[in-house]
Amino acid sequence: SRSMEPGQPREPQEPREPGPGAETAAAPVWEEAKIFYDNLAPKKKPKSPKPQNAVTIAVSSRALFRMDEEQRIYTEQGVEEYVRYQLEHENEPFSPGPAFPFVKALEAVNRRLRELYPDSEDVFDIVLMTNNHAQVGVRLINSINHYDLFIERFCMTGGNSPICYLKAYHTNLYLSADAEKVREAIDEGIAAATIFSPSRDVVVSQSQLRVAFDGDAVLFSDESERIVKAHGLDRFFEHEKAHENKPLAQGPLKGFLEALGRLQKKFYSKGLRLECPIRTYLVTARSAASSGARALKTLRSWGLETDEALFLAGAPKGPLLEKIRPHIFFDDQMFHVAGAQEMGTVAAHVPYGVAQTPRRTAPAKQAPSAQ
Repeated sequence: SRSMEPGQPREPQEPREPGPGAETAAAPVWEEAKIFYDNLAPKKKPKSPKPQNAVTIAVSSRALFRMDEEQRIYTEQGVEEYVRYQLEHENEPFSPGPAFPFVKALEAVNRRLRELYPDSEDVFDIVLMTNNHAQVGVRLINSINHYDLFIERFCMTGGNSPICYLKAYHTNLYLSADAEKVREAIDEGIAAATIFSPSRDVVVSQSQLRVAFDGDAVLFSDESERIVKAHGLDRFFEHEKAHENKPLAQGPLKGFLEALGRLQKKFYSKGLRLECPIRTYLVTARSAASSGARALKTLRSWGLETDEALFLAGAPKGPLLEKIRPHIFFDDQMFHVAGAQEMGTVAAHVPYGVAQTPRRTAPAKQAPSAQ
């Protein structure tokens, strides 16, 4: 008989009466054929959700990838040389940046959500938000495909501010390496943070998204921090005791915790509370006995909770975060961000509240990125 090329359709055969056992004999043949054609077909990627239905996470290119050399060329030699360099290297993927493990963890949660709720658009939607010029887009696309990331939405603003686009995408969180753009987003009421690479590499979970939050000026308003700054700790403890049952006003990242909580409940309703692939942590310098109750009661009044609450009473946060190994830790004070970095945690600075007055510029010397 004539040999067939792979994928070539078979010639029609004359119909014959099936003999005994033909049905069982045909089954393996059909299975083989199905596997063969399934392998020929490109793997179908999930459909992107509508932005208003999803939890939208916008990341800048320098948050997602390491672009230290490219940034140096841009700063020292200007935009034309920068674009030329990117075009020359567009087939070389970028190395992963500080937000990369976080994005991979978001995608792991999405896979679980799609298994449980195939028709739901209530998933994480990752948008690459960059002020890069469109010519750099090919290298970014090549890098995303190289790492098999599911990022379909790109916004390359060619030097313009991304803020208006963040609003159009219903952004729930914006992560950037550019402190000025983050401040601009916070001023516009968008949850945002400047992300920093840890000083050393720490292995994080591949199957569970772990997010750690400071309390005051991150989840909550900076009301309590203002009292500490103006009147000292003793007055702060008195104030917290007197106002224990009065919820704090919301801070810039309350909405993001709310979105995480909503997705967690989708796992809980399937009986998967203990196997939930999202875990949240409150990591605060407050002490439990004197000022912890108000923080917990505030969360409760919002219908929110964190899986773990850690009251450190002023102790350093870095050693504890090293044990938690979150994909990201949010804090409003650079002192705590630097302490987390030193211990190998990806930390993000939320420039909000009294700790930012007068406005501080980004630290001149950042800890070196993990290789």
